Amino acid sequence: MHYGADYNPEQWPEETWPEDVARMREAGVTMVSLGIFAWSRIQPSEGEFDFGWLDRVIDLLHEGGIAVDLATATASPPPWASAAYPELLPQDENGATYWPGSRQQFAPSSPVYRRLAAELVTAIAERYAQHPAVVMWHVNNEYGCHLNMDFSDAARDAFRRWLADRYADVDVLNAAWGTNFWSQRYGSFDEVFPPRKAPYSLNPGQMLDYRRFTSDMLLECYLMEREILRAAGATQPITTNFMGAFKPANYQQWAEHLDLVSDDAYPDPNDPESFRAAAFQRDLVRSLKPDVPWILMEQSTNALNWRPSNAPKAPGQMAALSAQAIGRGADGILFFQWRQSRAGAEKFHSAMLPHAGTETRTWREVTELGAQLAALPTLPGGGRDAPVALVFDWENWWAVEASDHPQNRLDHLAVVQRWYRALHRRHVQVDVVAPERVDDRYALAIAPLLYLLRDEGAAALTSFVQGGGHLLAGPFSDVVDERDAFRDGGFATRLGPLSGIRVEDFGALVPPDAAPGEPGEREARFEGVAGSGFGAAVGTLFAEEIEATDATVEASFTSGRRAGHPALTARRAGRGVARYLATVPDEAGVQAVVDHVLADAGVEPVVAGLPDHVEAARRGALVTVINHGGDPVDVVVRGTDAVSGEEVDGVRLGAFDWAMVVGR
Repeated sequence: MHYGADYNPEQWPEETWPEDVARMREAGVTMVSLGIFAWSRIQPSEGEFDFGWLDRVIDLLHEGGIAVDLATATASPPPWASAAYPELLPQDENGATYWPGSRQQFAPSSPVYRRLAAELVTAIAERYAQHPAVVMWHVNNEYGCHLNMDFSDAARDAFRRWLADRYADVDVLNAAWGTNFWSQRYGSFDEVFPPRKAPYSLNPGQMLDYRRFTSDMLLECYLMEREILRAAGATQPITTNFMGAFKPANYQQWAEHLDLVSDDAYPDPNDPESFRAAAFQRDLVRSLKPDVPWILMEQSTNALNWRPSNAPKAPGQMAALSAQAIGRGADGILFFQWRQSRAGAEKFHSAMLPHAGTETRTWREVTELGAQLAALPTLPGGGRDAPVALVFDWENWWAVEASDHPQNRLDHLAVVQRWYRALHRRHVQVDVVAPERVDDRYALAIAPLLYLLRDEGAAALTSFVQGGGHLLAGPFSDVVDERDAFRDGGFATRLGPLSGIRVEDFGALVPPDAAPGEPGEREARFEGVAGSGFGAAVGTLFAEEIEATDATVEASFTSGRRAGHPALTARRAGRGVARYLATVPDEAGVQAVVDHVLADAGVEPVVAGLPDHVEAARRGALVTVINHGGDPVDVVVRGTDAVSGEEVDGVRLGAFDWAMVVGR
């Protein structure tokens, strides 16, 4: 179990470093991420490298028994780079330049940036690939975090090359994008520009491809650095830190290129429900590479600095959220950062060693958690413990939130997380996967707003149902192909026949967050028919016009223009059941639908009978239970306490208490 933080010794005088190592040992630190933002210190000018200070730091850490996750330092080019090569700077859709003075001020597709980054990584790799302190490599940092899209001339040139590789012939591109509309037909790839500021709506096919291109350019940067490390003889695991459900980078595509997934997560203490969002993020990153434990690379020990209001974590909350990550597959708990910065934009961001020193609650909690993690045995590796698949797909996310749709205020992630919260409240283990990953290991799959559905995904969902799985598809699903274009035959051409329904129209409703007085229907109530076992609920966003051609109607709309028409249908297909839901229920309605489908699919909770503020997660034989700040509760769980080694027959959890129990 790794335990530690980002360590930035370049921010402090050298005489501080031995004290840092001593305090790290006191806190139970086993590994630090080193050099993430040290480019200007390692390379003070082009062609000049200063490794003496880094040698001393690494050797000092090694002597103290602290392992190093060594960064390639390419996340923030130094001022000399952009002064000499302004063409490496990125631009927004209006052509405005992002200037130095912050971080991440580079165009990912810039040949100059890639050359300078490659020279830096080569020098670092050749010097430290065989160093015994280095146990992992940390490539760049939070790719795309601040610069979601670049529209520079470097991006223009790279986009044209990317399109030529993807389509080979410009006429194939024209067909994919439907460029005969609005006279957009291209005569060559050299006529194509990034989707910069335009008079009106941009081509949706082009926008979808530009999001693919953006993710691919960031991935190319990672792969370039990874190959340099390997060429220098580095055999340690290589990773880069993800950020959960981060829209610009398709982590489902990236994950196969990482030896292990690492993730940065900052749930908001101001939000009493933030622990569910954190659980969703843990399950998502675990699902990206399910057979390999992941690492929580960054979290905060206490308050942040970058939200409108930065509340401290409650006593015990930091450890509870750390336990949550471990229970959901993590083999490392790290923080940003080790020693709180004295200056700079993040000086108010908490750290393991705060400004107020070691006589603080933060330090006491940090050292206590370090001791607890050190006591843990080797935990089960990646498992297949989830009976439920929540379908989440990056390309669909990009496409479903595009403009010019029946519903133009969709927050796809918010809808997916609403379904996740309902499952979490029932203490059911969930994997968060692309449609192609749904298979017979799951009993139930839920696919909200699966607007873009690739052929492979449709085939996987069909096979899942035919083989005995239960599928619930939500509205505005199976509408377009991978080009964001309609298929022949209307809507829901794949899931419609499987579900026994036909979609005629999408029936958009006024969103719940619309301004008061905005005309139109805001909700569509629906209610179970006799014998269905389903009660009543409120639908939002859509009240689709569907016809049950070969399905049983389980619930019908009872209000609005769709009153009396199907809202929820079910069809037995092969050995399984395919359901279709023609609306997006509100929070209570989602819970009602989830309870209905869990019961029908025979899905059991990890631990039964828990209240809403307690969560349970399974990791092989390990069960983790956490009280996220509510009333004390007795939890029926039996086995060996993973920290103390004692046998337990039930545990009592106060606010932010947690327990890890290895089942008998």
